[in-house]
Amino acid sequence: MINFNNTKFIKSAPSLSDAPQGQFPEVLLVGKSNVGKSSLINALCNKKALAFTSSKPGHTRLLNYYNVDDKLYLVDAPGYGYAKGGFDLDKLFGEMMEDYFSKVTRLKIVLVLLDSRRELSEDDLEIIDYLKAHNFNHALVFTKVDKINQSEKHKLLVELKKHNVSESECLFTSTLKPRTFDDLRDLLMK
Repeated sequence: MINFNNTKFIKSAPSLSDAPQGQFPEVLLVGKSNVGKSSLINALCNKKALAFTSSKPGHTRLLNYYNVDDKLYLVDAPGYGYAKGGFDLDKLFGEMMEDYFSKVTRLKIVLVLLDSRRELSEDDLEIIDYLKAHNFNHALVFTKVDKINQSEKHKLLVELKKHNVSESECLFTSTLKPRTFDDLRDLLMK
């Protein structure tokens, strides 16, 4: 059993070689820069200010490590996509993830966070295809599900099937509905 309430921020690391030393499995979170990774971490761990949330996309530029009950690390990766200030977020994401995936030895699962209100972007599809091609255990975690109705959710699932994504690969969450995180916690405890 993992007590998600017993989670603390450990450190930010520019590369895997700077990551905390330890034997805990890692759960990597990836997604667009405005998908709500920090909000998901806060909701998953029942803490309002564990992970910094920003109204400006592209705030995370390092690998942020969170120790969950001395059982696993949540690793928040930089987002991909939009960022202000001429900073090439896609380049940073690509370089950091190439380094991470080529060297990581304790990866348990990759959670690909997707905004349930948006169509899958080319970047989203690329990361999903990459994970499948390299046999990385992964799940698609749709955020902000409270903002869509059943018809929109059905349309989303139909679209996913076109990209060879089954409903069994998907979890639907909302920070406004805490019970939507139960399945995610169960997945991470396996």
